[in-house]
Amino acid sequence: MSETSLDTAAPAAPAIGQRLSAAGCVAITGADLSRPLSPAFRDAVLAAFRDHHILVFRDQDLSREEQLAFTLQFGEIEEHVGRHTAASRYGLVHTVTNVGDDGQPTTKLTQTGNYHWHTDKSYHAVPSLMTLLHAKELPPQGGDTQFANMAMAYDALSDAMKRRIAGLRVVHSWAASRRRAGAPPPSEIEMRERPPVDHPLVRTHPETGAKTLYIGNHASHILGMKEDECEALLFELLEHATTPQFVYTHHWRDGDLVMWDNRVLLHRALANYEMTRHRRVLHRTVVTGTVPF
Repeated sequence: MSETSLDTAAPAAPAIGQRLSAAGCVAITGADLSRPLSPAFRDAVLAAFRDHHILVFRDQDLSREEQLAFTLQFGEIEEHVGRHTAASRYGLVHTVTNVGDDGQPTTKLTQTGNYHWHTDKSYHAVPSLMTLLHAKELPPQGGDTQFANMAMAYDALSDAMKRRIAGLRVVHSWAASRRRAGAPPPSEIEMRERPPVDHPLVRTHPETGAKTLYIGNHASHILGMKEDECEALLFELLEHATTPQFVYTHHWRDGDLVMWDNRVLLHRALANYEMTRHRRVLHRTVVTGTVPF
């Protein structure tokens, strides 16, 4: 498949490349995201987002303000509950990093949930639609991000398993997620803002109609099921859904801005680099989605 060129106000027209893996992802080159998108280019971005789930915009160098402005072209910005206890790190454009409070790279992170398979903010009543992550400082090797396609994973389930999980609802919890990640428990104000919520275990993508598994590290338990049974089922589904045939691994380049669809993907960061030697700093924005059904 040849690249598709698109006219914008920028001097060079952006090009959307070929799909990079079965699980998804296309690279977009020649775009200047510091400028407002033309209507035609925005429509093309949204179509590629729907069809390929992960977009990689190459060679960007956005300030926080420019990333915020770019993100706002796709919907309402979502606030992070962590802003109550770490406001400087969790603004509307917040930082994903291995850099400690002393400014040095470290493995002793207060937030380690990024290294577990999850979909962003599934513990919200209205979870995230899209997440945008912009590389600012990268290790020379490693520091990859993996994405698992939950529509492919659902389609590959046996008919018996599809019948077993039909209609089940899963409780998603900020507290459970932090406990599993070995992080400090949420504050009282964080729990008041983000109490546990339940969503369908099998959700429907609102644009494509695809059935997807809605699981991951924020999934606490299944309503109406015994603890040992639901733990075993959630573990089995996660193991199945994150096998290599459903996974795309993104090897970051300087200037990459990656946008992904939380309605159909799980993701996680990989600690496959010398975390105590090399800084990894990315800026993150999130667009609010809709209630899963």
